Amino acid sequence: MDIAFLLNGESVTLRDVDPTRSTLDWLRDTQGLTGTKEGCNEGDCGACTIMVADEQGAKSVNACILFLGQLNGKSLTTVEGLATDDQLHPAQQSMIDFHGSQCGFCTPGITMSLATALHNGDTSHDDVLAGNLCRCTGYAPIIRAAEDAAKHGSPGNFDPGAGQMPDEAAEKDLARPETASELAHALMTQPHATLVAGATDVGLWATKALRDLTPVIFLNGVKDLRDIHITDDRVQIGAGVTIEELRGAIAPHHPHFAEMLRRFASLQVRNVATIGGNIANGSPIGDAPPALIALGATLHLRRGSETRAIPLESFFIDYGKQDRQPGEFVEAVSFDRKPDRLRTYKLSKRFDQDISAVLGAFNIAVEGGMISEARIAFGGMAGTPKRATHVEAALNGRPWSLETIQAALPAFSKDFRPLSDMRASAVYRSKAAQNLLVRYWHEDQGLTTSVLEVQP
Repeated sequence: MDIAFLLNGESVTLRDVDPTRSTLDWLRDTQGLTGTKEGCNEGDCGACTIMVADEQGAKSVNACILFLGQLNGKSLTTVEGLATDDQLHPAQQSMIDFHGSQCGFCTPGITMSLATALHNGDTSHDDVLAGNLCRCTGYAPIIRAAEDAAKHGSPGNFDPGAGQMPDEAAEKDLARPETASELAHALMTQPHATLVAGATDVGLWATKALRDLTPVIFLNGVKDLRDIHITDDRVQIGAGVTIEELRGAIAPHHPHFAEMLRRFASLQVRNVATIGGNIANGSPIGDAPPALIALGATLHLRRGSETRAIPLESFFIDYGKQDRQPGEFVEAVSFDRKPDRLRTYKLSKRFDQDISAVLGAFNIAVEGGMISEARIAFGGMAGTPKRATHVEAALNGRPWSLETIQAALPAFSKDFRPLSDMRASAVYRSKAAQNLLVRYWHEDQGLTTSVLEVQP
């Protein structure tokens, strides 16, 4: 594949290269840009953080699971490209001034996260840095450096998108569709091709499993899959919408869902991971599907010129098995606009960037003191994201009271028989799921809780 992009402001054209080679390996092995470090090589540690910019702005991204094919037509900035006019970037200078580095291995990635945040005017330092691990410095001096850099702001002469893009960036082929129709045609031609959207999951197939992913089809250029339509009656989210974009779009309507998405991996992952990918991979611990199932979401699938719509929960057949035919792809997910009764609770061993042990989504409508409709779904409780239909039946049509909640708790054993693994035991999962329903009721009565607050 031929790929064209900007690297630290200079035009780069790569001809007949492996499009699934990681950006990290290419930077270090062929360009000598070794400031971008290899730590985990799976998108967890942030040592390889770079800045990628396009018409939608600049984003921090993990280079270890970013394929070269995803860079076509974009601008890439590494830590070597931050300084301008022989002057350090404020993110670099502040890390020096406030002693934000000891061994220095993680420092370039942290600096790139801070520089991207500065460029975007983002001062949510804890969220920005949640995807950057540092084992020796501790975060206090790093946060102080972030606060100091924010006072200076991004330099006026720093433009990650500056430079002349090579003409080859506009080249089209089956592997780089630009519309959903082109994607449908490409998939009918190559029905078993590997679809690459954010590569936050597929990337590990290459870096850890060492799988040959060819043929591949890159989805990041399919613009109509990134559409978000919100009307008075309906919300429709294109499959190519990133988790971070979804978080912003959903916040005014379902803020609890949006707050849970703040804990979806790291900012580097949320910047490229898509809602379609999170659904299509069928993970039993995917964070978004339970909330969408609780909202009564419909999944829109397409194969060639044919489309179909199914309830989202019916897409997940069994562990590793989804209702998707060869050549078919997830096009969008939609749900009705209703008064916000959704609460999503994520339980994990740490607050930031962790896999859920249990994720419960509750959407219980109450009219005249009676439960008119209960929709409850869980991740981490079965081989797929799954509705708690027996619990729902135990709630529907009954008074909205603690007694009703407690009477429904035994029904959990009819819906779920969870497994024990490294994240949680089956006993813990079963009890935690029951407790989350109790928590929902208490919060609805005004007793709010937060795992970030410590009370005596």
